[in-house]
Amino acid sequence: MSGRDGFGRLVHAEWTKLRTVRGWVIGLVVAAFLTVGFGMLGPMGSQIACDHVNDAPTHSCHMSGPPKDATGQEVDDQSTFVHRTLTGDGSITARLTAFDGLYSPDGGGPADATSPTAGMTSGLQPWSKAGILVKDGTATGSAYAAVLATGTHGVRMQYDYTHDTAGPNVAVTSGAPRWLRLTRAGDTLTGYESADGATWTEIGTADLANLPQSVQVGVFATSPDFAVVKSSFGGSSTNTGPSLATGTFDQIAVTGQTAGDWTVPAIGSAAAADGGPGALQGPEAVAGAVPSGTGGFTVTGTGDIAPSAPGEGAGKTPESSLAGTFGGLIAVIVVAALTMTSEYRRGLIRTSLAASPRRGRLLAAKAVVLGGVSFVVGLVAAAIAVPAVTAVEHSKRLYVYYASTQTEIRMVVGTAALLAVSAVFALAVATIVRRGAAAVAAVIVAIILPYILAVASVLPAGAAQWLARVTPAAAFAVQQTVTAWPQVSASYTPTNGYFPLSPWAGLGVLCLYAAVAYAVAHRLLHRRDA
Repeated sequence: MSGRDGFGRLVHAEWTKLRTVRGWVIGLVVAAFLTVGFGMLGPMGSQIACDHVNDAPTHSCHMSGPPKDATGQEVDDQSTFVHRTLTGDGSITARLTAFDGLYSPDGGGPADATSPTAGMTSGLQPWSKAGILVKDGTATGSAYAAVLATGTHGVRMQYDYTHDTAGPNVAVTSGAPRWLRLTRAGDTLTGYESADGATWTEIGTADLANLPQSVQVGVFATSPDFAVVKSSFGGSSTNTGPSLATGTFDQIAVTGQTAGDWTVPAIGSAAAADGGPGALQGPEAVAGAVPSGTGGFTVTGTGDIAPSAPGEGAGKTPESSLAGTFGGLIAVIVVAALTMTSEYRRGLIRTSLAASPRRGRLLAAKAVVLGGVSFVVGLVAAAIAVPAVTAVEHSKRLYVYYASTQTEIRMVVGTAALLAVSAVFALAVATIVRRGAAAVAAVIVAIILPYILAVASVLPAGAAQWLARVTPAAAFAVQQTVTAWPQVSASYTPTNGYFPLSPWAGLGVLCLYAAVAYAVAHRLLHRRDA
């Protein structure tokens, strides 16, 4: 039947219905406005504190972000680094003879303001680090390669913040020291480790593009904050406290062309730089290095050399520009549901089915039109919202975290797909229940309510992650830009912008719900009387 019942004609007929009903057109326009408008509310209402000079704000009033590496990725780059210059090819070898530390078991700062380590407990954090480092200068965010021991993850080679290669899963103790080595050949760094300094095992290699002839080599120590996550049905919260790592090195040997003596950060030099001479600013006041009696150094550090993790900074993630998606989604759900339920309410479904006896084709035509139009609405709205909201955030001097062009395109296209699949889902549910209010309520409860509960810090972290994994709200993962770095301990929760599924896998969960609902609707449409 290629005449009136042809699929192309049915699609055209459904498109004609949609564009000629003023309320539905207005609803789709409203969806676009809500997506952009709600996204604007966040930065429009934001205000940051400014330093004042003579009662006037300084020109530098802005929210500062973390340092960045050469690619634009936000990073943490804080450690105690004892270093000297190496020009050209060469190597550095050192033996780590002891590795221990301190941390705040309940989060927060020192219990006694007069003592930088008061209330801290002996022990290392899982990603406390001590080892050898080759770095493109001492500026934050510089390219580097390191071979290091960790608190509980063994010996590893890490480079350029985001790369991590596991070596032997061994602990360093005074009775079981570890030799570490890095060799440079042009832009290639190769990492090794040894239990006895005679037999060496290669861990991995790193290619650091455009590495200068002269680099800084030496030994370092650092330790990230200790995080205590407390969950309850009132929400989840994370208390963080400082930690320290101390590594003792000897038998330090540098081959190749070297220049100058070792630069040894004095104890408390970081605190003095931040708070003035002699200022006690927590563990930073005891961070530093001292020569050991064996020609080596004892190095104490705090901080991390790693990618910046979610929730660590006060800046905005790129997906915050799409915070209005849930508003646009509600409008699309309403329109999609009414396109079917209004026909039942007015008795027009009989006319539609008489014109198209193949009922499955009629439902498919409606799905194609609604999905296609919703995709275009979402695509236009997201393409406007991302640059527009980001521009407002910048004008308010808010820091916006980095996202690649590819990631921004995925956010925009993914948002359009989210609206399109949700429209088909709403159409299917409306076909099943045949009541507009019930269909709209059911889809909102299925998609939007779990999303709000997951991101609003009203549930324990585990429950929020469960909702973001198994409900249709998982589809919002298509907008996320936060990465869960295996080498960074952090609160990877929906509240902090991280969904447990990958972007397209999250959208796939919604597609699965929509497919099941569509199959049920298709079957019921065939079995029921009009």
